[in-house]
Amino acid sequence: MERRQLENLFGMGSGYVLDFTNYTFSNFFYDRRVNIDAKRYEEDGASKAKRMRTFWDVEGNHVVGRVIDGLIKYATDEQCFGDSDPLLINDCRKIAQRLLSDQPVTELDALTAIANEKDFEVVAEHVREAIEKNQPEGGLDRLHTFVNKFIRVTCESHGISITRDKPLHSVFGEYVKTLREGGHLESAMTERILKSSISVLEAFNDVRNNKSLAHDNPILNYEESLLIFNHVAASIRFIKALETKIKARAKAAEQQAARFPWDESIPF
Repeated sequence: MERRQLENLFGMGSGYVLDFTNYTFSNFFYDRRVNIDAKRYEEDGASKAKRMRTFWDVEGNHVVGRVIDGLIKYATDEQCFGDSDPLLINDCRKIAQRLLSDQPVTELDALTAIANEKDFEVVAEHVREAIEKNQPEGGLDRLHTFVNKFIRVTCESHGISITRDKPLHSVFGEYVKTLREGGHLESAMTERILKSSISVLEAFNDVRNNKSLAHDNPILNYEESLLIFNHVAASIRFIKALETKIKARAKAAEQQAARFPWDESIPF
């Protein structure tokens, strides 16, 4: 029933999809990291509608939901729906949201670059792509690279020195100490959780070197790879939120000092 609703909304009965040409159809999918021109999507035919149906068959729910959501937004902006039933459009939006909720890594959106560095952005995209394809075991080496970059950029803003010889878990240990001494952690439990991540990061080096595609290794199994992704993503989401609060407080303090530049040497 959902397929019929989507096909009706996107006008797929004649082999087309909305107002796309082959060129714009390919570009739309390319922007969402999908090569819709690949042979795997042409098993039942090469028309845009047939490739779309095959795409629905072979890809995971989250990837399909992301594309459907993008198609609805595109069609709305380009006024492609014409006199389509608003209830149908709303039902298809709900389909997209349901599919988008089927995500093996719940905090995947946290795995984004935090510095304007091309290599940081590229590795972040590759990490997300591994999850969107439901292949976490194939993305462990890139996740390790991402975590290194993320921690380096985060620690540099706190004046923590970064050297090639200093291991990642040692750098993170200094970061946790800085958070504690700066009064940025409200509970002992949060500090314990972050401290446990120090040993987790140390173990991550072994996974990267001996159980990932970084070298010619037998890679880690799917379930344990997914556990690593979820743990890392949840930790990064928390650190991003915490850093946002720290920066906001620092900015507020600067503004307060600028408004009231009292000379503390005056004894009254």
